[in-house]
Amino acid sequence: MLITPGSLSRKIIGTLLFFFLFSLLAIAMTLAISWQLEGVAAAINDAGSERMRSYRIGHLMARVSDDKAGNDQAAALLRNEIKRFDEVLGNLQNGDPQRPMAPPRDAEVRQHLLAVEASWRLSVRPLAESFVSASASEQRLISERYDDELNGFVSRINELVLAMEKNYATNTNLLRTVQLMLIILVLFGAVMLINFFNQLVIRPVQVLHSGMRRMTDKDLSVRLPVNSNDELGSLAKGFNQMAEHLQIAYSTLEERVEVKTRSLEERNRELGMLYEVTALLSEPAPIEILCETFLQSIRQSLGADAGAVRLYSPETEVLYLIAHDGLSEDFLKTEAAMNCGDCVCGELVQGGMPVAFSTVNPPIGMKLFTCVREGFATASAFNIRYDKQRLGVFNLYFNNQHQLTESEIQLLETLGQHLGVAIDNQRLKSREKELAVSEERNLLAQELHDSIAQGLAFLNIQVQLLQDSLRKGRSDEAMQTAGQLREGVQESYDDVRELLVHFRTRVHQSDLDTAIRSALAKFEGQTSINTEFKRVGEGAPLQPTDEIQVMHIVQESLSNVRKHAQASLVTVTVYRGMGQLVVEVVDNGQGFDTANDPRVLSERHVGLKIMRERAHRVGGECLISSAPGEGTKVVLNLPKLQKKAA
Repeated sequence: MLITPGSLSRKIIGTLLFFFLFSLLAIAMTLAISWQLEGVAAAINDAGSERMRSYRIGHLMARVSDDKAGNDQAAALLRNEIKRFDEVLGNLQNGDPQRPMAPPRDAEVRQHLLAVEASWRLSVRPLAESFVSASASEQRLISERYDDELNGFVSRINELVLAMEKNYATNTNLLRTVQLMLIILVLFGAVMLINFFNQLVIRPVQVLHSGMRRMTDKDLSVRLPVNSNDELGSLAKGFNQMAEHLQIAYSTLEERVEVKTRSLEERNRELGMLYEVTALLSEPAPIEILCETFLQSIRQSLGADAGAVRLYSPETEVLYLIAHDGLSEDFLKTEAAMNCGDCVCGELVQGGMPVAFSTVNPPIGMKLFTCVREGFATASAFNIRYDKQRLGVFNLYFNNQHQLTESEIQLLETLGQHLGVAIDNQRLKSREKELAVSEERNLLAQELHDSIAQGLAFLNIQVQLLQDSLRKGRSDEAMQTAGQLREGVQESYDDVRELLVHFRTRVHQSDLDTAIRSALAKFEGQTSINTEFKRVGEGAPLQPTDEIQVMHIVQESLSNVRKHAQASLVTVTVYRGMGQLVVEVVDNGQGFDTANDPRVLSERHVGLKIMRERAHRVGGECLISSAPGEGTKVVLNLPKLQKKAA
């Protein structure tokens, strides 16, 4: 949090920190005094016990002198009392944390304690220790000397006890005084803090709350007094600025709502126009019809009096007028075809920017001036393009002065891009149809070459032989040749019928099995060769175009069986699985040597080549396996159909 000089945060934190430090100091003093009082009572009690123990030592000395029989026991008790006196005196000097008992911290107490310790160590203790080891006559003398020292020694102990009691009373009074001051500080601090927060926080917040209530009641003239330079003062300034802004905004609300409404209406009109034109261009139609519907739509939406669409030919570098609306015959004759350098439209195709100009002051580079002679006050030109490729230009003309806004210019440029996409799509569709027709013609030529053309060549040779036999009068050879001609004509007839069956066969979507069954039924009826169809597994259907290619491969395999296999049974099996399709055509005919048979090695054998080309076209592979006397198997494998479909 950033604290600036004079801020509310600094004031609050400073005040709380002051009271915290003062309270911490008072608590520290209380702890210090309590530490001094710790164990003082135990020390006073032990000091008093030392006085009693001094008298007990004198009493034990007297018992030893009077009672000889208990001398040993009294001597043991005397030594124990001396030892105990030393222990208590040591605790008074050093303290005992286990009781607890504190050592003396006051100088006066320490002085009295040192006096007691010195008297004990120098005079009293030596007398008591010498008494234990002395003879009976000496013990009496020592006992008398001990009695003489005892009164002074006990007086010193009394002075020590009184000093301790005095120190204890002084510290107790000081502790009570500090605690009382701490209570007064808490009360005074609470009053000060309440008053402090009332002045700095509560009252300014109440004033702010009152201002908010007035503003809620639509009193936008309310202003708050700024009495401080802290956060609440900044908040009051911000409130006043907000109130002023709201007052101004409320006064101009209707005007701004009207402006926004007009803007939204304009946006809605542009979106509607964009949607309408996009919908029109999505319909399949010739390029001329697309341009006409496009021109009519934008002309009506923008209120233009006339318009034109011109497409660019890169070969001739000429703009050709494709669609027009509202233009005169003279205009059409003049600008039916326009070279790129003739006028503004041509320059736009060559890389210029969209332009909308008044015909009173036409732009530099304008040469034809047809729109000026036509009487238009405003003319405009916009690109038709797709993928950075400029396809043409479209124009809008207005009889009166019309200023196009920036959003309208951007919209017309976008519409020009949509028209370019539609035109390019139509051209692609046309090229696709041409390519499909060319491909089918090529396949048809290959089919004719592989079947009918070879048969007709054979018939031509047989006719020549027939003519030669007739010319030489060899009737037997002529009849034999005529029979071969009849067989050749029949074979050509069968080939033609088979081709017709191929090209008439249609595979309905998701119905490849039905188409194969139909082809097998026709094959069996034409050749009397038994057929069998099997289906193994389940899987997703192929695309219709792929199914047609698969069907043609099956038909070509059946044709080869008819021509070459001399089989009695043909089995077609379709294996379907997850993303895979396998079609097998198996016959029990005579078979052939795949390594040496010229039909396989020669590229001129068109039938097998066409089968492989069709398989490659759908992303598959066509394999042929055979051996003499063991029949032939044709396997079409289409893997990864799901990826291909994606």
